[in-house]
Amino acid sequence: MPPQPAGQNVAMRLTFLLPLLSTCFLVLGLLAAAWPAHAQDRPRVGLVLGGGGARGAAHIGVLEVLERLRVPVDCVAGTSMGALVAGAWAAGLSPAQMRTALGKANWTDMFVDSPDYTELNFRSKRLAQRFLPGSETGVTERGLVAPPGVVSGQKIKLFFNQLVHADVVERDLADLPLPVSIIATDIGNGARVVLREGSLTQAMRASMAVPGLMAPQERDGRKLVDGGLVDNLPIREVRERCGAQVVIAVNVGSPLLKPEDVSGFFTVSAQMVALLTEQNVSASLATLTPRDIYIQPSLSTVTAADFERHPEAAGYGRLAAELKADALATLSVSAPDYAQWQRKVAVARGDTPRVDEIQIDGVQRVNAAAVTRYLEQLAGVPLNTEALNRDLLRVFGDGSYERVDYSLMRVGERNVLRVMPVEKSWGPDYLRFGLRLESTLALGSTYQLRVGYQKTWLNALGGELLLTGDLGSTTGLAAEFYQPLEATQRFFGYANAFYTRERVDYFFVEQRVAEYRRATTRAEVGVGLNFPLLGQLRLGWRESQATRSLETGLDVFSGLPEQRYGGFVIGLDLDRSDSLYFPRRGWDLTANLYLPEDRAFNRLALTARAALPLGDWVLGGRLSWTDSPRGRLPLNEAAQLGGFLNLSGYAKGQFLGDGVAYGHLRAERIIGRAPLGLRGDLRLGVGLELGRVSQPYAVQRRPGLLGSVVMYVGGETPLGPVYLGLGHGDRGATNAYLFLGTP
Repeated sequence: MPPQPAGQNVAMRLTFLLPLLSTCFLVLGLLAAAWPAHAQDRPRVGLVLGGGGARGAAHIGVLEVLERLRVPVDCVAGTSMGALVAGAWAAGLSPAQMRTALGKANWTDMFVDSPDYTELNFRSKRLAQRFLPGSETGVTERGLVAPPGVVSGQKIKLFFNQLVHADVVERDLADLPLPVSIIATDIGNGARVVLREGSLTQAMRASMAVPGLMAPQERDGRKLVDGGLVDNLPIREVRERCGAQVVIAVNVGSPLLKPEDVSGFFTVSAQMVALLTEQNVSASLATLTPRDIYIQPSLSTVTAADFERHPEAAGYGRLAAELKADALATLSVSAPDYAQWQRKVAVARGDTPRVDEIQIDGVQRVNAAAVTRYLEQLAGVPLNTEALNRDLLRVFGDGSYERVDYSLMRVGERNVLRVMPVEKSWGPDYLRFGLRLESTLALGSTYQLRVGYQKTWLNALGGELLLTGDLGSTTGLAAEFYQPLEATQRFFGYANAFYTRERVDYFFVEQRVAEYRRATTRAEVGVGLNFPLLGQLRLGWRESQATRSLETGLDVFSGLPEQRYGGFVIGLDLDRSDSLYFPRRGWDLTANLYLPEDRAFNRLALTARAALPLGDWVLGGRLSWTDSPRGRLPLNEAAQLGGFLNLSGYAKGQFLGDGVAYGHLRAERIIGRAPLGLRGDLRLGVGLELGRVSQPYAVQRRPGLLGSVVMYVGGETPLGPVYLGLGHGDRGATNAYLFLGTP
């Protein structure tokens, strides 16, 4: 056969090889689809975790599926709760570790800034007794200034520190191996702020600051709040940050309320935020391509405030991701390549560091010793994060700070623990308000409004002045000055004076026969000793004067001279209860001894209370005794029985005299819990009471031991305690109570 031309030979070979090559490419394509891609061949993947409050726990379930399918990610961006999960993941926490951490967190307590009642100093406890919680308003050169949020985020920030191990070393966004972006909003101009560097925990805290609810996070001269207002699903950010070719976007935003459900201030406000969020989410979703993967968990009834339901939300997230498993599997890589990616984004965790030095940074008015008095952490020993968090909450409980944070910095070869209290921008002078509304079957209704003006840090040792005024059924004015005598405030001096006019009813044979207006003037000066977080002991000199004027009825005191006397007073107050009004556990003790100089009488008053939890029940009790070891108590110093949980079946002040003893035992069933951001229980209680007046100042129909039973329902509210009760005493005596406000 003659040789073929070269060109014709090449053409014949191509005709033979092309079908074979096509078949090979087809087989290779099928194999590529069936097997995970190598790391160098895979597309760049960006993960987007949207905001949604407690619904954001669904992100953990999505991460679990990504981990199971071995899907590596090149960058992650998050907003609000998505920022928390994104930051924790980039800081090295696995989904399982996040589940554990959220399970240990007390979310109800986390949205209450103040420490447990047992962790407050004595002065803060007494201030809480007299004024409504949350009524504090700053008095500044700019006028009256309200706090920037209902919650300052104190406990939330400390939780973030521990969650991402900032207690070991401060985490900087720019230093994390996995690029992470956190979205916030500049509340000053509405600008979208992308945080790629700086403190990770501060960025997480900023992105979760719901305006009005949580105070803004100050950073670089800006006040940052929830990023959901401008970009709740930051898809654009991952395309810009790492050039993501495939975006996995997880949307956990709350659905809009139905029109019929929008009524009242809170629902209207929630709907406005939801509308703003929905608009920017819709704009983000419009940028998705067919190659991207969109996951929207069906979160059923889980709301943005249901943080206690985080396991349920995580389960919904996992289910939604499993439904997208086929699409996610196309991004899967081999086990060795995934392990290599995990090593690349891993965050090294060091051992618990030793603290070489402690610094107090940022205080201006406050004496640094007022901060260090609470710190049990010592230089030269390893950091105890749990104890440090507790101590910083104690510092915060003093009431002088917007927040108290810390950072552990490496300075040369030394570990420096910087404690950073931020003093209140609306301080140091405050207005406070109180309210009391009371109605009883026996004596009708009374009301009282209270306003207080408090000036703090008058000098370097922490001097304070408190002026109060009362208007209503009781009217009066008072001034109190408190002056620590050294920097740790262990020893102090004090002076106070007050004038009150109040209604006093007089009973004869247990019938109200007269109503008086009693005017009392009292002044006291002395010194004292503070027992940290326990109470105080005082020694002083007291001058008292009391007069009475008849309003209605028989003037049974027409011949009674004006009562005026002065003498030494010793007072001891100890308080280890865990709540101001409805404790679950703990005890408190009050003892006062008054020794007038003329020795006509002495007055000794003792009161003890205790509470013990038993499952959903709380057992409580109270014992009190007032007596005159010398002489006989004057009328103005006499003890009283009658009123709620003081022989509840009888009217307030119905029994009056010397040598007065009282005791009760009560059982309270917890029938409800306070919502997120509030403390306290709703309780149904029953109590048995006994009392005795050894030397009554009026003829009693029932001499000797007196008994009463009481039933009530009550709880704590933003306006103080509320209760509705019914008391029944001996021989048919009955009284009913409705109370709201501060005692």
